[in-house]
Amino acid sequence: MSRLLIRNARLVNEGREFDADLLVANGRIEKIASSIQGQTADIEIDAQGQWLLPGMIDDQVHFREPGAPDKGSFYSESRAAVAGGITSFMDMPNTQPATLTLEALADKKRRAALHSVANYGFHFGVSNDNLDTVAALDPRQVAGVKVFMGASTGNMLVDDPRILERLFAEVPTILLAHCEHTPSIQANEQRLRDRFGENIPAVAHPLIRDAQACYRSSSLAVELARRHNTRLHVLHLTSARELSLFEDKPLVEKRITAEVCLHHLLFDDSDYARLGHQIKCNPAIKTRADRNALRLALLSNRLDVIGTDHAPHTWEQKQRPYPEAPAGLPLVQHALPALLELVADGLLPLTVLVAKTSHRVADLFAIPDRGYLREGYWADLVLIKPEPEGKPVSSQPILARCGWTPFAERSFRHSVSTTLVSGHLAWHDGQVINSCQGLPLHFLR
Repeated sequence: MSRLLIRNARLVNEGREFDADLLVANGRIEKIASSIQGQTADIEIDAQGQWLLPGMIDDQVHFREPGAPDKGSFYSESRAAVAGGITSFMDMPNTQPATLTLEALADKKRRAALHSVANYGFHFGVSNDNLDTVAALDPRQVAGVKVFMGASTGNMLVDDPRILERLFAEVPTILLAHCEHTPSIQANEQRLRDRFGENIPAVAHPLIRDAQACYRSSSLAVELARRHNTRLHVLHLTSARELSLFEDKPLVEKRITAEVCLHHLLFDDSDYARLGHQIKCNPAIKTRADRNALRLALLSNRLDVIGTDHAPHTWEQKQRPYPEAPAGLPLVQHALPALLELVADGLLPLTVLVAKTSHRVADLFAIPDRGYLREGYWADLVLIKPEPEGKPVSSQPILARCGWTPFAERSFRHSVSTTLVSGHLAWHDGQVINSCQGLPLHFLR
């Protein structure tokens, strides 16, 4: 394997910023020092003061393989991910077929090994009839177990109280929950149908999937987890009220954790008028007050990690009327540049962003030797270049297969200049390096 030397970088790691060189050998970080001399390297990169971060580990993506090649695949979406500074991802189980069997899990691992340029892991799904399989899972073989405690498609909605009790009691590893209260959503939608008929406007989406629907479900999940001592991770928090369910203390002291996603930090309900169904997602983007509360909570330990919930659909599908327009949006290609807007605006320290996108994700999912800039760790690295004039998103090709982004009208003040995955160049000078091959994530449990 080649040796790679990064000189003159501004490293951001474990609460510190400092100037250093970094040497990569055999896929791992061999040395970090203020100046590395007398070392030969196949590739040298002069960072010229750019930030060098551990790559983002995205705990929640929907890469659509198998089942929906028109929306995305491991090939297309992993390439979009490394362009956005994501070096590892964990894919959700609601594909076609859903990841509800060991055979479906093995099939996904095989596909990713063939086509992904980013490191990969997989969450296992829960239905009403696979609890025996879930209870017998080897915790080292899956990133986590995902339960939809709210409206979903197919057979992955689990809302029977007896099944939920058994799941929370018997799940052998971290349980990830999508929390929305289906009866509340259905009642809200009926009220909007009575008013608008089939022409429900996109701006009504957060009124249908409102904060109360989220709180009723997430509070139930937290109550079940406390009763059964479940290791629970609540996905994509969207409301200020839900924050009260989670403790502000270090990750190592918690059995119940929470994620926030970048679109709930960067958009609010005023954006529906401009973007319509482009930002229709479940749970919904809510008020500016909710958005600001989520941003503020990142400064504490109440929110543990930031993910994307990348969930692409075709442009044509997004143009359908509200009842038929699918929920979800493509986000991985612009993940770190978009989040760095919060840093540029002085709302979030860069060290905190790195903790929530890398350090804490590795800790939470027990991923060894990743998520930090440490000698001996895998070299999952991202160089971030400042763009003082702002780099228009429209000036770059869209790598996600769906071919569109909700950020099309924006400019970002930082860009990803280089991404290394397990010591190999995956993205450099605006190009994907197709020879890079991501590795399977390991979970030390």
